[in-house]
Amino acid sequence: MPKAYWIARVDVRDPETYKKYVETAKPAFERHKANFLARGGRTEVLQGEARARNVLIEFPSMDEALACWNSPEYTAARAIRGPVSEGEFVLVEGV
Repeated sequence: MPKAYWIARVDVRDPETYKKYVETAKPAFERHKANFLARGGRTEVLQGEARARNVLIEFPSMDEALACWNSPEYTAARAIRGPVSEGEFVLVEGV
């Protein structure tokens, strides 16, 4: 079964509240075997518009990634993140 990847590009308006999102989301990521491959490090814009924070998360499967996104823990975390950030989240199945 192919792995799956969350690609998140986010601009954060309130870093203190965003820290609460990260802590609230942590149990969902642990339970669904998330592996953070990139998390807010240095970036270079090659084409198009950039966001300040870029995250790449690997999951064992598409089903596991969707289960994480829809979990009660991550649903609560999204409610915290929404008002203090703007961005795009994409789920991609690996090869």
